[in-house]
Amino acid sequence: MVVHMPDTIYVVELIINGTAQDALNQINSRNYALQYATSDEKVMKVGASFSTESKTVEDWI
Repeated sequence: MVVHMPDTIYVVELIINGTAQDALNQINSRNYALQYATSDEKVMKVGASFSTESKTVEDWI
């Protein structure tokens, strides 16, 4: 998911039953943020993990 704000672009990967680090690693390994590298906005990468057991966000980076 990509969220455009006035001065920041958030590249977000949501993962189920994994870790937030796994999600962040996927953003990096698949170069999801690369297309925004030349943008004037700040680019922030966010990895979040959801648990199917607790039905909530377990962790985020």
